[in-house]
Amino acid sequence: MARGRAPGAPIVQEITDVTQDPEPRRNARLEDIDRQHFFHPNTDLRAFSAGELGDATIVEEAAGIEVRLRDGRRLIDAGAGLLCVNVGYGRTEIADAIAAQARRLAFYHAHAGHASEPAIRLTERVLALAPPGMRSVFWGLQGSDAHETMIKIVWYANNALGRPRKKKIIARHRAYHGLTIMAGSLSGLPGLHRGFDLPIGPVLHTEAPYAYRRPDPDMSEAAYARSCADALERLILAEGADTVAAFIAEPVMSSGGVLPPPDGYWEAIQTVLRRHDVMLLLDEVVTGFGRLGRWFGADVYGLDADMISVAKGLTSGYLPLAGTLVSERVWSMLEEGSRRFGPFAHGFTFVAHPVCCAAALANLDILAREDLPGNAARSGAWLLSALRARFGDHPLVGDIRGVGLLAAIEFVADRASRRRFDAALALGPRISRAARDEGLIIRALPEGDIIAFSPALTITPAQIDDIVARLARAIDR
Repeated sequence: MARGRAPGAPIVQEITDVTQDPEPRRNARLEDIDRQHFFHPNTDLRAFSAGELGDATIVEEAAGIEVRLRDGRRLIDAGAGLLCVNVGYGRTEIADAIAAQARRLAFYHAHAGHASEPAIRLTERVLALAPPGMRSVFWGLQGSDAHETMIKIVWYANNALGRPRKKKIIARHRAYHGLTIMAGSLSGLPGLHRGFDLPIGPVLHTEAPYAYRRPDPDMSEAAYARSCADALERLILAEGADTVAAFIAEPVMSSGGVLPPPDGYWEAIQTVLRRHDVMLLLDEVVTGFGRLGRWFGADVYGLDADMISVAKGLTSGYLPLAGTLVSERVWSMLEEGSRRFGPFAHGFTFVAHPVCCAAALANLDILAREDLPGNAARSGAWLLSALRARFGDHPLVGDIRGVGLLAAIEFVADRASRRRFDAALALGPRISRAARDEGLIIRALPEGDIIAFSPALTITPAQIDDIVARLARAIDR
């Protein structure tokens, strides 16, 4: 309870309807409430509540690739929210589908064999789009809970098969798989672990495929890919293959630096996994539904996964929804588990929420009708070419990389040695703030001076050129 406020009293006395109040002073009132009472994720809480970070960015409306703030400024969102608004903002078709479903059936649960038509239709639709071999979908709300579901299935399946020691999960350094207890443990970014007693459980980490930072710059990409696979195999052997259950990875690492895998990486990794009977858990939360220029990252890299997680682009962020796609092989293990343990005792209140599923169906209609995966491939090539043309010779730019509409620029203090800037300079966040002043939202990634781009899949070459021009002015500043 706030200091000095009686139980039941309003947080701010005599607050008016801010949607009707035209006076600019209404903004300060909202900002005060926000600073004092809104618990923001991934924020320096002390500095923000003390006003040292300025006011929150209050977004009022959005359309296409632009958002409008309460102060009237319009910003190009080159991050598509948090890599999720694949079809762009303001799609009335999705809003209409949400409203229609809410009027018809706003909610019913999916436990004990219950279902709704949108959930069933969406399951059929997603499996038809998915890589071959997927059998069923478990619906959740976000990528983190999809990964929790994956790990519980892995453990359950190995118990069903009488392999109680085969429980360890290998993830990669620099990976991002979410922020719940298990998903945060799987993530390989130290900043996500500090203060939370993470990682916990049987979670291990192996080398990330960070080709720009490979120990020997003269090593070919193919040789580096083999060395990453060798590191994974050494870890499996050191732990004992009979104790290692699964390997979880994004087709292209996103928050860890936008790291496209080097040539031959996935072929070498899958060979190791098959040799030691280790499941492949594919995190397609970012890469699914067109981001890399195909419907799934598995399609781009020829991946044969045991399970696939999806979220973000599934609804383009219009409502929360995630899924865990399960292969025929894993489904047979689950059925064996039912014979041994009874009902599969896992789930959430809002599993397969009918309104969220209706939003996803409308979103998938747009992605297919407008061939947005195809546009991601074409516009992604334009984006990478434009970034390289404008910044490829910049003395502070070390690497420009990407796949589809997922790209990044890595800044260095010295190009020849690839020496990083002093972390205290916080160069990435400084460039991000300068870009905001140019009307552009870009994302500074953790663990290095890297800025990332993941715009809506609707983006055009002209809009990309505008983004690059604004970024150039921000970097010059």
